[in-house]
Amino acid sequence: MTMSSELRLLPWTGPDGKPCLLSTDDSDGHMSRLADNVESVQLGMAAELLDQALAMLGDTDTDPNDLRLLANDLAGALRDTLRVAISRGHRLAPFE
Repeated sequence: MTMSSELRLLPWTGPDGKPCLLSTDDSDGHMSRLADNVESVQLGMAAELLDQALAMLGDTDTDPNDLRLLANDLAGALRDTLRVAISRGHRLAPFE
């Protein structure tokens, strides 16, 4: 749960690549729900990409250009997944 003095790291960056942060006490507000939905989509896309990667890597006839595209897509999915993990980790209640 986000404390009122904390900011939520959103699952996207600004136009300059810097993190976007949300300050709100309403975890069910419009922006919080939008961020939750974007996180869900990002994680789902990462899971699908992983399945695709495993299939491509198991195929000895995969074109090297396709593997480079795959590596680029995997890097983007990993970046998004790490941002989601960091954001969710910050919102966990501290252990006492």
